[in-house]
Amino acid sequence: MSDDDIDDSSAPLIEHLTELRSRIIKSMVAFLIGMVICFTVWRPIFNFLLSPLCDAMDITGQECSLIFIKLQEGFMVAINISLLGGLALSFPFIGYQLWRFVAPGLYRNEKNAFLPFLIASPFMFFLGAAFAYYVVTPLAFDFFLGFQQGSVPVEGEVVSETAGISFQGSAEAYLSLTMKFLIAFGLCFQLPVLLTLMGKAGLVSAAGLGAMRKYAVVAILVLAAVVTPPDVITQLILFTVVYGLYEVSILLVGRVERKREEQLRADGYYDDEDAEGAE
Repeated sequence: MSDDDIDDSSAPLIEHLTELRSRIIKSMVAFLIGMVICFTVWRPIFNFLLSPLCDAMDITGQECSLIFIKLQEGFMVAINISLLGGLALSFPFIGYQLWRFVAPGLYRNEKNAFLPFLIASPFMFFLGAAFAYYVVTPLAFDFFLGFQQGSVPVEGEVVSETAGISFQGSAEAYLSLTMKFLIAFGLCFQLPVLLTLMGKAGLVSAAGLGAMRKYAVVAILVLAAVVTPPDVITQLILFTVVYGLYEVSILLVGRVERKREEQLRADGYYDDEDAEGAE
């Protein structure tokens, strides 16, 4: 290969790298704008995230309040909310930039296959985060607050002489726990999207996923133990939801395989007699 050939072949690479840099810069600018917006309204966002705890504390008759243990804790709470909120606000634009970068290199059928997954991924993430916020966190916080003693007398009960143990939470620790819930469930809800995309690419099959059920059960149990706090209720909820999503994924992969088979048959690449002989 001559030097001219090398120069000609490197030109498209330089163009792709230039476009990639442009897309990354635009995505970073969008993220910073979203972060600044969320920083200006971090208090309402934090109050919204605080609602499940306040509802659980209202049941026990406690005042809903958190404290700052470290001097810089309030600032770090605002920064963490800004980071998460900025990513949520800018993700549609970042996804669009990703699509504009990869779309020119895809065939029409590949674009039709990839675009639905690009749309479904953020939808499933927010669905998982909403499930964690509205269903899981109220149960988990009610479970955690149940370990208080003495300081929260219930009507009709005799107050004991035992030492009082009441919740006085750190704002940063509470935000970290809540974000862990939201992100963990949001990522777990990506399972159908990931497995269906792998099925579309021919990397997994419905039969193979069905045969791996017992291993999937063990893996999901380990996942539930790692990404959730050490309470049985939350772990069982996560296990039930993720295993249900695994079964849904098997159905979706099977649907993808049937569509692929129908397309191959319509194009004349699939022979029913050969398929029966192979069986």
